[in-house]
Amino acid sequence: MSNMERWCGGCVLVLSCLLQTFSAYSDFYTSIGQMTDLLYTEKDLVTSLKNYIMVEEMKLKQVKQWAEKMDTLSATATQDPEGFLGHPVNAFKLMKRLNTEWGNLENLVLKDSAEGFISNLTLQRQHFPTDEDQTGAAKALLRLQDTYRLDTNTISTGDLPGVTHKSLMTVEDCFELGKIAYSEVDYYHTELWMEQALKQLEEGEESTVDKVTVLDYLSYAIYQQGDLGRALELTKKLLRIDPDHQRANGNLKYFEFQLIKQRKAQADEAKKAQVEDKDKKRRKRQPSDASKKKAFKEPVPERKMYEMLCRGEGVKMTNRRQSRLFCRYYTNNGNPSYLLSPAKQEDEWDRPYIVRYHDIISHSEIEKIKELALPKLKRATVHDPLTGKLTTALYRVSKSAWLTGYDHPMIDQINQRIEDLTGLEMDTAEELQKDEPDAFKELGTGNRVATWLFYMSDVAAGGATVFPDVGAAVWPKKGTAVFWYNLFPSGEGDYSTRHAACPVLVGNKWVSNKWIHERGQEFRRPCGLTEIA
Repeated sequence: MSNMERWCGGCVLVLSCLLQTFSAYSDFYTSIGQMTDLLYTEKDLVTSLKNYIMVEEMKLKQVKQWAEKMDTLSATATQDPEGFLGHPVNAFKLMKRLNTEWGNLENLVLKDSAEGFISNLTLQRQHFPTDEDQTGAAKALLRLQDTYRLDTNTISTGDLPGVTHKSLMTVEDCFELGKIAYSEVDYYHTELWMEQALKQLEEGEESTVDKVTVLDYLSYAIYQQGDLGRALELTKKLLRIDPDHQRANGNLKYFEFQLIKQRKAQADEAKKAQVEDKDKKRRKRQPSDASKKKAFKEPVPERKMYEMLCRGEGVKMTNRRQSRLFCRYYTNNGNPSYLLSPAKQEDEWDRPYIVRYHDIISHSEIEKIKELALPKLKRATVHDPLTGKLTTALYRVSKSAWLTGYDHPMIDQINQRIEDLTGLEMDTAEELQKDEPDAFKELGTGNRVATWLFYMSDVAAGGATVFPDVGAAVWPKKGTAVFWYNLFPSGEGDYSTRHAACPVLVGNKWVSNKWIHERGQEFRRPCGLTEIA
């Protein structure tokens, strides 16, 4: 493999182009583009709030000046009331103050200067995120924590790879994450984030959340995971702070009772194991056939392999295989479009064969695609096997849009570029978005014979495209594209090309995907004579 720098992005160019990214006017947590808009909304609200504060401060300043003036005047007048009022001007001014000026002061105090701010807030609120957005954002953070094996303190202190804008999490932030996990019956993450909230409280951070509330959630989450001893200790710690806590007092008695039962059951189990062990020693055992066989190494579960590859671990590429991967200038057998300026092609993987094209889409083309796609972006859907309909899913939080040559002539130019480099017919490539449970399912124009994937943005951390069956990982690099065949020449599916996108840890991801179908490729990619050829 060469040292050529790697790239990536997050839109999908299908038929013309499917864009998967994070943007649109619903499901904010799936869309960094949309969250960018929210930042400007919040900035506008801050400006409105500061204007309100300025008006209030000016009003308060006037009231304060009036109060100081009246304080001085009253102190003088009350020393000799009759002598003071003996002056006709003082008598007139007293009548004037009480009849008019105090009324003006009352109107000033009662004046509602918050109306402009409240109106703006009400207007903007219709674009605010929902509870679903907040829960979705929390779950996304927990998914990143699991996939990239990040401890809570690393996330809380903002020490993530590639970060340019470090952000600290408060006790309230940690507590809210733990509470959302709790509401989802996710006691593992509840424990992690309540512990982090407690740690920050014990380090002296000021917060509106108190230790009692955090310990209440934490002890119960640990109990639900089966650790009665620790749940009991935390409950006792809570009661030392608040001896009258009703639920904790009830939990204390329950945990103590359950712990006695558990220890008794463990003691009985230990005695039973001792008896069985003695019986085994009395019997002369012959080596079993199983012990003679070579130990079988269990394959790594697919989910675990996926996460390992996302972290850059578990890549199954030997030095010998890697030495056979090359970079080249590519013309696709002398295609006229690339005779004078060949494409830069790099071998990414050997089996299945995956190649990357460098500098294959320009920055201006990328920006135009984003511009065309942003108004059309919608939450990506999946096929529901029960209803047979397309629906959104929590595990698929990207957004997508489809572009055709009717949207802009540049789309046709990009399609032609793909055809020139692959030699495959583009007329039968997908024109409409179809989420399918199986990439090899019949779609009217044949199965998806090949995939072309543009990376349209760099990603600071995460966002790889991984192939768990073969231990391959392809990392994002802006302006590049990767290409592979989903089918063997015989038309049989190559299931080693099953792939998944890793979550973006830091940054934003745009990719553009082109799915090419079998119909029209009969003479461009002739059928093989064997099943895998």
